Amino acid sequence: MQRILDPGQIEAFAQRNIQRLRLPDRARVFSTRAARLRQQSERGAVGHSIGDYLQLMAHLADAQHAALATIEPALPNAEQIAHARTFHMPVVPVGSWQREEQWRESLRSICDALAALPDIPMPVRSVCDRLRALEPEQLEAQAETLLATQTSPVDAASAPFVMAALQVYWVALASRMSIDAIGELDVPGVCPTCGSLPVASVVRADSRSQGLRYLHCTLCATEWHMVRVKCSHCQSTKGISYQSIENGPRGMRAECCDTCHTYRKILYQEEDVAVEPVADDLASLALDLLLGEAGYRRANPNPLLWNPS
Repeated sequence: MQRILDPGQIEAFAQRNIQRLRLPDRARVFSTRAARLRQQSERGAVGHSIGDYLQLMAHLADAQHAALATIEPALPNAEQIAHARTFHMPVVPVGSWQREEQWRESLRSICDALAALPDIPMPVRSVCDRLRALEPEQLEAQAETLLATQTSPVDAASAPFVMAALQVYWVALASRMSIDAIGELDVPGVCPTCGSLPVASVVRADSRSQGLRYLHCTLCATEWHMVRVKCSHCQSTKGISYQSIENGPRGMRAECCDTCHTYRKILYQEEDVAVEPVADDLASLALDLLLGEAGYRRANPNPLLWNPS
């Protein structure tokens, strides 16, 4: 027998519609990250154990924010969008999207901003000088390697800065896209906008997404919904556990999977409204060390700390 819903029931179901995607806010994504990195660097009675590095990454996020205001890469056309939706592919995929020179301009801008800081460490200044001296072909080769998550030819010291510029470029794309242009993929653990992996997940607390878990893209900062108590790497729902450090930061746990023996951190906005996936993941390296000792491995690295192993 077909069930007939009255208007009140229809409205109740409509209110439960899940927000599938959360696209990055161009005006806030990097400034919010910078503020959180600075906040995290000052945690504890004498500051964070890697406070200096978090401060450096805060300066980097400031430079990303400034660079983002200066670029507007071309968006996919209607034919490209239709093709991506038909074949359940990312609409601006890292593996095949034709990058414009603007990402390299962002890298120069970031390096210039960091090198101009009066108290910048000499090794960082040297990395910036080296990157500014590279030919376009060399920079593109570095970008290809990083986006393909290959590790052997990568200069570990310069990788976070190259990734920072690529983030600016892809956020510039994602922040100007329509949600309707981005289809659903067959692989739920991959970003539907660019095809990158998530750095962490966030259980949101705002009225539209209360209690919903979103994976946060490493590259373009798109967030997409995934049900909770499910491995974001292998999709298993068995052997999921949640680990944290006693007296550690509020709103932070690691979701561990005994099927694939990987983990990703999961943040709870209800416990700490200021959580920011990239910053909080970077600031919780002590949890990474404990999980490594327990036999788990990261599903993928943090873009601002190139350490894939």
